[in-house]
Amino acid sequence: MPIRHIALALLVVAIWGFNFVVIKLSVAALPPLLAAALRFAFAAVPLVFFIKPPKVAWYLVIAYGFAFGVGLYGFLNLSMAWGMSAGLSSLVLQTQAFFTMALAFFLLGERPRRVQIIGAAIAFAGIAVIGTERLGATALLPLGMTLMAALCWGCANILIKKAGKVDPVSLTVWGALVAPLPLLALSLLNEGPGAVSAALLGFSWGDAGLIAFLAYPATLLGMAIWSWLLGQHPASVVAPFTLLVPITGLASGYLVLGETITPIEIAGAVLVIAGLLVTLLRARATPLL
Repeated sequence: MPIRHIALALLVVAIWGFNFVVIKLSVAALPPLLAAALRFAFAAVPLVFFIKPPKVAWYLVIAYGFAFGVGLYGFLNLSMAWGMSAGLSSLVLQTQAFFTMALAFFLLGERPRRVQIIGAAIAFAGIAVIGTERLGATALLPLGMTLMAALCWGCANILIKKAGKVDPVSLTVWGALVAPLPLLALSLLNEGPGAVSAALLGFSWGDAGLIAFLAYPATLLGMAIWSWLLGQHPASVVAPFTLLVPITGLASGYLVLGETITPIEIAGAVLVIAGLLVTLLRARATPLL
């Protein structure tokens, strides 16, 4: 991967790491599924009126919108509202890299190298270690929901690959348009019309600032760059970069929210990051320029 492409991947890493702090603040201020619906409504409107639809089958755009918008952020927002910290969420969600590799193998025929399989095994051993700290039902459920969010992200990555060399901004904006109504419907069912109407009537400039960050840098800019990189390189090369997100996610959670993690969770985090380092050995054979 060229150095300039690595720099773009690292920019996305920094934005998405801080993104978890903002998500945590948004689900404290708003019902979590409503916050996700507003995120994608802001991302889609008004840009959808100025950006042409992507030149790709509509079913791919709709499926991408459901996987990335409804699946990923529906599960993630609920998991964080129900107890997952910003830093730990940023760590666990990066198992999407290994879900992406597995799905790419079964659906696209991209064969992972042995070193990537070893890296995945190490990372999921880390998730198992974290799980031992959260065996209580109320703690284990948010962890499981974060893993479901990671699986949905892996599905979104595969849909991007199937779309081919499509305009990433167009795919992101039109994919975002798919998510708000299903998320709003889920919010009304899960959080109740009273909570939704109260949140909308009390929507403040602070709430708008949180949603704007989630919609523009974190969703539009981040996913546009990410989609473009996936269109240029194999999914198994690009996806592991996001395992660096926990570095900024954990640091942001500590500095902004005062979050800490237990020694057992630190041990699990070390294993997950070690899994990344092993999988990135795959990229050493790729020219840098």
